[in-house]
Amino acid sequence: MKIGYVRVSTEEQNTSRQEALMEQLGVDELFIDRMSGKSRDRPELQRMLTFVRKGDVVIVESISRFARNTKDLLELIETLAAQEVTFVSQKEAIDTRTPTGKFMLTIFGAVAELEREYILQRQKEGIEIAKTRGKYTGRKPIQHPEFDRVVQQWRRGDITATAAMRRLGMAKSTFYRKVRQSTF
Repeated sequence: MKIGYVRVSTEEQNTSRQEALMEQLGVDELFIDRMSGKSRDRPELQRMLTFVRKGDVVIVESISRFARNTKDLLELIETLAAQEVTFVSQKEAIDTRTPTGKFMLTIFGAVAELEREYILQRQKEGIEIAKTRGKYTGRKPIQHPEFDRVVQQWRRGDITATAAMRRLGMAKSTFYRKVRQSTF
C-alpha cells in the first residue's frame, strides 16, 4: 500500500501542491499535519506510524516535510525499516529499498538540518539588526477583551484569582504580570 505524508508548518499554509503530488503518485492513504516539523509529536505522523504495515511504502514530497534534523529523520526511517516499510522522498529521489537511497538519505538529511540551522541563524541576525535600528520590538502583546472587567471582579472579591485566570485563559505568571502592568 502507498502511504502519503504531507506537512505544512502552520494552519494557514496550503497543502494543495503536496496533495496533488500524492494523488498523481496514486497513494492509497494520506496523512496531513499542519504544524512545525521540529517535533516528532505530530498527531498524523504518529497515526501514520501505527497505520503502516509490512510491505507498505511511505511517500513524502521532500525530506524537510518529514523531519527537520538528521537524528529525527534517521530514527523515523529506522522505525519504518523495523516494520519493513520503505521510505521514498520524491524531491530528492530517495528510495530506501536501495543502498544508494539509504546513503543519500543520510546526506540529504544532514543538508536539510544544516539549511534549517542557517535559516535560524539568519533570522536571529536579522532580528538583532532590526533591534539596533529600533525597528523590532518583539511580539505584540495580546490583550484579552474581557481582561479589565475580569480583573475588576477579582479585585472586588467577586471571583478568585484562579477563576479569573481560567476565564482569561492565562497562566498564573502571565495573569499577575499583566495585573501589575494594568493602568486601572
